[in-house]
Amino acid sequence: MRKIDIFDTTLRDGEQSAGINLNTAEKIEIAKQLERLGVSIIEAGFPASSPGDFDAVNRIAGTVKNSIVTGLARCVQKDIDTTWEALKVAEQPHIHVFLATSPIHMEYKLKKTPDQVLEQAVEAVKYAKKFFGLVQWSAEDAFRSDREFLVRIIEKVIAAGATTINVPDTVGYASPQEYGELFKYLRENVRGADNVKFSAHCHDDLGMATINSISAIQNGADQVECTINGIGERAGNAALEEIGVALHIRNDIYQVETGLNLKEIKRTSQLVSRLTGVVIQPNKAVVGKNAFAHESGIHQDGVLKNPETYEIISPALIGEGEVPLVLGKHSGRAAFRDRAFKMGYDLSDEKLNKAFQEFKKLADRKKEITEEDLVTLLTETQVSVEDIPLFELKSVQVSYGTENIPTATASVVTPDGELKTLASTGNGSVEAIFNTLEQLVDGPVSIQDYRVKSVGKGRDALGEAVVNILYNGLTTTGRDASQDVLEATAEAYLNAINRHLIRQSIQPKQPIL
Repeated sequence: MRKIDIFDTTLRDGEQSAGINLNTAEKIEIAKQLERLGVSIIEAGFPASSPGDFDAVNRIAGTVKNSIVTGLARCVQKDIDTTWEALKVAEQPHIHVFLATSPIHMEYKLKKTPDQVLEQAVEAVKYAKKFFGLVQWSAEDAFRSDREFLVRIIEKVIAAGATTINVPDTVGYASPQEYGELFKYLRENVRGADNVKFSAHCHDDLGMATINSISAIQNGADQVECTINGIGERAGNAALEEIGVALHIRNDIYQVETGLNLKEIKRTSQLVSRLTGVVIQPNKAVVGKNAFAHESGIHQDGVLKNPETYEIISPALIGEGEVPLVLGKHSGRAAFRDRAFKMGYDLSDEKLNKAFQEFKKLADRKKEITEEDLVTLLTETQVSVEDIPLFELKSVQVSYGTENIPTATASVVTPDGELKTLASTGNGSVEAIFNTLEQLVDGPVSIQDYRVKSVGKGRDALGEAVVNILYNGLTTTGRDASQDVLEATAEAYLNAINRHLIRQSIQPKQPIL
C-alpha cells in the first residue's frame, strides 16, 4: 500500500494565523504531541525570521527523534546558513526552501524575470545541498504559475539536488480537478520526477483545502502539508485530522496509509486549540464537540440500536470517549504522577509537585474533577516559563453592585520583586480589572478580544478566560482557568502582559507560502 507522508506545518504556517503567538515551551509541547501522533515531518518554524523561532526550531530538533524536523528558508544564503545552525542537531536535518514562480508574484513581489527566479532557485538548492541531505523546494503560488515554466524550474532544482518538490495552492484558488491534473501533468512531464517526492500544500480560501489535498494524492502526490484544526494564513490550511481520517475511513477508494496514530488526534486538537487560543467550531469535522452529537430523535434511536447507522467515524478511533477518572482529594502523588504519565505528560519533579499542589487545591473545591480539568492543569504546568522574571498575581478583589461603581483591587509582584497594590474603577467588573492591571505597564493596552468559556460541566466547572491585547505594536494572547472567572480574567490579562515581555525582542514574521 502506498505511503503518504504527513508534513505538519502547525508550528510554522499555523502560527502565522492572526492573533496566534506561541512561546518556545508551548511549541516544544506541541511538537512532542505531533511526534506521538506519528506525523512524518514537523515544520518547526522559520529560523531566520526571529531569535525566538530559531530557538524553538533548534530545541525541537534536539528533542524530537521519531519525526523529521524541518525549518523554512527563503532562497537566500543567509537564511540557509541560519536554518542549518538551528537544525544540525536533528536526527535527519531537513530544509524547506521556497521561491515564488507565478507571473504576478515574480513581477510585483520579487521584481525578477523568470530566468532570474530560476537561477536563484537552483543556486539556493545547490547551496542547501552542501549541508542538508533532505532538501525540499517549494514553488510558491505554483497553481497560478505557467505550467511550462513550472516544469523547467522543477527539472533544474531536481538536478541541483532537491529531494522533495512542493506544489502549493498558496491562495486557495484551485478546484479539486484542476489541482489533481497539475500533479498528473508534472509527474508526466518533469524529467527526474520519479526520483523525488511531490508534495501538496493547500489553503482553504474557498473551503476546498482537504479535498484538493486528496485529489493531489490520487494524482501522484507522495506528501501532504497540513495543520492541526486547519489553522493557518487567512482561511487556514488543509486540516490534518480531516485528511488522516478520510484516508483511513475511505481506504477502499484511496488505498494509501499515513502511519498516523489516529487515537492521538483528539488530544492533539485540544492541545493546539488551548495553546493557540483558537476555539474549534462545534461542527468542525472530526474534532468538533458536535462531531459525535445526536439531537434528532430518529438519529438517537438509530445510534442506540447500532452506532454505525449515523456514525461513519468511531469516537474511539480518534481518542474520543469517556476516560475513567479515579483521582480525587484523597489521591496521592504516585497516583497523580501515574495518571499524568498515561495522559502523555512528562513532567519534571518540580513541575509535578507544582501540578499536584494545584490539583489538591482544585480537589478541595470541586465535587468532581474531570478529564478536561486535568488536561487544563497539566498543560498549563507543562508549558509554564519559569526562568524569566514576570508579573505574578497575588490577589484580586472586585467590589460590584447594581447601584455602585465597579472597583477592582489587585496585589501583584512585579518582575523586580516589588509587591504593588493597585485599584481602579470601570463600567463593569472586567473593565475594572483591566484598568487596574494596565497601571503596571507604560502606555495604553488595547483589548482586541476577550472571552470566557467553561471547562467541563456543572456549576463548579472551571472557567477559562482568554484575553488578546495590543501593546506597543505587538498582539499577544493570554489565558488562565479558575473556578472564579474574574480571577481567571485577571490572570489571563497578566499572562498576556508576560508573553509580551518574553517576545518583545522578537521581530514579526512575514506571511509566506
